[in-house]
Amino acid sequence: MNKSYTIFKVLVAASFMLASVSVANAQVRVWVSGVGLDTNPCSRTAPCKTLSHTVAMAPVNSEVNCLDPVATGNVSITKSITIDCHEGFVANDSTGTTILINFDLFDASDARKSVRLRNLNIHGVTSNTRGIRIFSSVPVPDSAVHIEDCVIDGIPGTPGSGIADNRTGGGRLLITNTTIRNTSGTAISHLPNSGSTRVDITIDNVRIYNCAFGIAVSSGARVVVTNSVIADCSNAGLYAEGPIAPSDFHANNLALNNNATAIQQVAGGTIRIGNSQITNSTANGTIGTVFSYGNNRVLGNAGTTALTPVGADSHSNGQQ
Repeated sequence: MNKSYTIFKVLVAASFMLASVSVANAQVRVWVSGVGLDTNPCSRTAPCKTLSHTVAMAPVNSEVNCLDPVATGNVSITKSITIDCHEGFVANDSTGTTILINFDLFDASDARKSVRLRNLNIHGVTSNTRGIRIFSSVPVPDSAVHIEDCVIDGIPGTPGSGIADNRTGGGRLLITNTTIRNTSGTAISHLPNSGSTRVDITIDNVRIYNCAFGIAVSSGARVVVTNSVIADCSNAGLYAEGPIAPSDFHANNLALNNNATAIQQVAGGTIRIGNSQITNSTANGTIGTVFSYGNNRVLGNAGTTALTPVGADSHSNGQQ
């Protein structure tokens, strides 16, 4: 009886050990710390050191958490993953892109094709060319990128983009509660690598300061931006163009202040704006045809600002 009971206990213990090994191999959360080591297993008690290494080690669909300020290196994301660095600081002074999301390199078995970046404070320092770049050269229509509660500060290189979406063939980009400032180029841009398949972009509660362009979109983009501030852009706060396919821009409840041009529409782009203020433009309030819902406040712009009523069957200003 005692011998049988002992064997039973050994079998039970072995089963628990196997279960623990299985959980470890399917780890859903990995950790990074400025005082960690990249030879560590990236666990909570033995974190890795750099974000680039930790992301490379993380399983598909897992979450990377920062315990304290960390260095990045240039991070390449080629799998569905979440990076959440709550109160963490991510600094990168290497040439190139701080975070590259390359959907071309996602495995075919990665059905989600979803990347979430939260609570990242990216400081480009002196030589970065892009804060976050999203790329694909082939259609990835189900791909999705969520950028939440982030700060991108100082992207001085060329093209100097804060967030650049260069996907071909569709997808979604959602940016919320994020600040982008001091970029030599465009704070948020969509310019497809090739083609013109629709990309849906939703931007809410975003603050953009001291950039060349605030939000600029091109072929195939459909953008909604709400509850945001765009100020001190040396070219234009909002910019929309074709040329391969129409881009469509809806803006509501924006403060566009002290930009060279607040809003610029180029052939192939459509811009509609409501419940917003266009103030203190140093050159022009608007360039091109900008449609208004008739409830904007326009004041103090150096150049003339001509807004065109949206128009609809039920109301001259499209209000229903």
